[in-house]
Amino acid sequence: MATAPTITPASTQGLRRELGLASTTSAVIGGIIAVGIFLTPAGMAKALGSPMWLLLVWLVIGAMTLSGALCFGELAGRFPRAGGAYIYLKECYGRRIAFLFGWMCLLVMDPAITASLASGLAGYFAYIVPLPPLLIKLVGIAAIWALCLMNIFSIRMSAGFLRWTTWLKLGLLGFLTVWAFAFRLGSWSNFVPFVAQRPGSLPLAPALAVGVVGAFFSFGGWWDVSKIAGEVRDPGRTLPRALLLGLLAVTVVYVVVSAVFLYLVPLEKVTSDQTFVAQAGEVLFGPTGGVVFAAIVVICLVGSLSALIISAPRVYYAMANDGLFLHAVARTHPRFGTPANAIAIQGSIASLLILLGNFEQIISYALFIVVFFLGLTVSGLFLLRSRRQASESVILTPGYPATPLAFLLLVATMLVLVAVRTPRGALLGVVVVLAGLPVYEILRRRTPSVAGVEPII
Repeated sequence: MATAPTITPASTQGLRRELGLASTTSAVIGGIIAVGIFLTPAGMAKALGSPMWLLLVWLVIGAMTLSGALCFGELAGRFPRAGGAYIYLKECYGRRIAFLFGWMCLLVMDPAITASLASGLAGYFAYIVPLPPLLIKLVGIAAIWALCLMNIFSIRMSAGFLRWTTWLKLGLLGFLTVWAFAFRLGSWSNFVPFVAQRPGSLPLAPALAVGVVGAFFSFGGWWDVSKIAGEVRDPGRTLPRALLLGLLAVTVVYVVVSAVFLYLVPLEKVTSDQTFVAQAGEVLFGPTGGVVFAAIVVICLVGSLSALIISAPRVYYAMANDGLFLHAVARTHPRFGTPANAIAIQGSIASLLILLGNFEQIISYALFIVVFFLGLTVSGLFLLRSRRQASESVILTPGYPATPLAFLLLVATMLVLVAVRTPRGALLGVVVVLAGLPVYEILRRRTPSVAGVEPII
């Protein structure tokens, strides 16, 4: 298939297409693998009580997540502009729905996750170098602004940094695996019985619910890479490949790391996420295991924070281009060609949340609505297929319509599980998003010259 020439829409004229397949794949991997890789397997293993069920959950949720990523790859090829799901929702459902997604990203999800990652980074750093509480917060804020400034100065420099941290992260995890098995630091008997659940585990149905929720959010963040489509070379081909390679790599990493932890620590000795990590670290490296693991976690968090700061501001930039946010945010830096004002906004709100210290509660409110918007975005693919022909440069979703339906089944399951588990948080998340409706009406009336895009439905 011949590669069509890249067309840069008017809304992204200020952005430079400098990212290739390696950088984009790094953004996928770096945005997913964070501290959860060390904490989530413990809770899943304890609940499921069976190595086989743990393996199946990782593989099934990984495959269903990949189905959604392939749909995003087609959407990115159809609309190769900065903004990701914001752009896709606008094209499918109109500016109002897209604005509500952007509103949620701007004021709720992106700054809160940025603050959470930075605070976690600073906390693990303080485990290596003891610091008082105020300095821990300042370390987190300093990490945010160091990465923000790097992103303002050069997207190429930021992508290079992300590549190196991602490969270092994978290399360290590979080292842990080789170290554990080569020196026979654990026991293969920990995998026996392989199928039957151990005493003390949950009944299979609630255990699977815990495993599905844990696995789904462990893969969370893969969709963020679509937000940088305006800076990816040949996005119609590069983004689908990056999503495929990235999610396959992450699935393998999760399965291998879970196996290493089970090899090192018997399931019956697992009491909590943190003690599980400490136990594994002690088996691997003796009394200094905690410090070694803390250093590895810091590297993982730096990569994830870097990926988020690269991707998130592109939504605000796209909103501003549509006249639905401050006009200054639509401007790129005259020298560096980056959305400097959008990046500064993310850094400022995240820094404020670190000082206030209430970002974890904000994230819990947003989980339900984030999953809902993911499902709504993938559902838009059915509308696009029925109304529009894709150009030859677009890689169509393989296995359509089974592929998007598989992901929507996962989304529906997650919505039910999250709503049942935290009904108050789900309701508050919906209320926060709906609060953006009057703001949208005000902005729409103040920018009558922006015609917007008519929705397909």
